[in-house]
Amino acid sequence: MPRRKPLSNSQIICIALLWILLVVYAIGAGKPSGQLFFGIIASGIIVFVTIYKDIRRRGK
Repeated sequence: MPRRKPLSNSQIICIALLWILLVVYAIGAGKPSGQLFFGIIASGIIVFVTIYKDIRRRGK
């Protein structure tokens, strides 16, 4: 599988801000529950591990 292009700083900021906005909307839209918090944590891991790996790969 070919490697994808690294994310630019503006792409990283945009992805992080969109994730934060979705989290704020999800918490504000309904009653917070354990399932909601699990989803937020799981999606945060998916988003920020990808960003972390991309930033770490830039340093090499």
